[in-house]
Amino acid sequence: MKKTCLKEVMVAALIFASGLNGCSSSLSINPTLPTETVPPSNISQNSNPGEFTKLEESVHQEINRYRQSHNLPTLTLDTAISKEARLHSEAMATGKVPFSHQGFETRIKAISQKIPYRSAAENVAYNQGYTNPVQQAVEGWIKSKGHRENMEGDFNMTGIGISKNAKGEYYFTQVFIKRR
Repeated sequence: MKKTCLKEVMVAALIFASGLNGCSSSLSINPTLPTETVPPSNISQNSNPGEFTKLEESVHQEINRYRQSHNLPTLTLDTAISKEARLHSEAMATGKVPFSHQGFETRIKAISQKIPYRSAAENVAYNQGYTNPVQQAVEGWIKSKGHRENMEGDFNMTGIGISKNAKGEYYFTQVFIKRR
């Protein structure tokens, strides 16, 4: 199953006015290509990976807190999934790919080499100028039906990747996996 981003793009235009932009995508056994949006193009500033690791862990905690508040099981954070998510965030931050789900199937294929899966989904976001960029991203996802459905989905693993460009824009990718 694939959720197109057209509706989310329209919602994202409203959210973008407050400094947050996001899009969601999901994949099951029969994937289709994700819809793309146009990104800002900048140079990545991932000079302090430790900063991003802490932010990624914070996203994980926020998502699990949200899931627990809805009587859903927590997600296990996986390094292989996070690696793919981080590479996508870096690619968006540097302008190598648009702010989109471009390459989603490729990321899931790479993950499937290590983790057999039944279904997968992805949320992406970017924001700038907030004291707590993680909180802004997660709150934006909660307010968006497609993102929220991914957050509440029947998944048991996740990976999170964050990057920041020279303009100070944070790019977030969260991949959700239902392991076989």
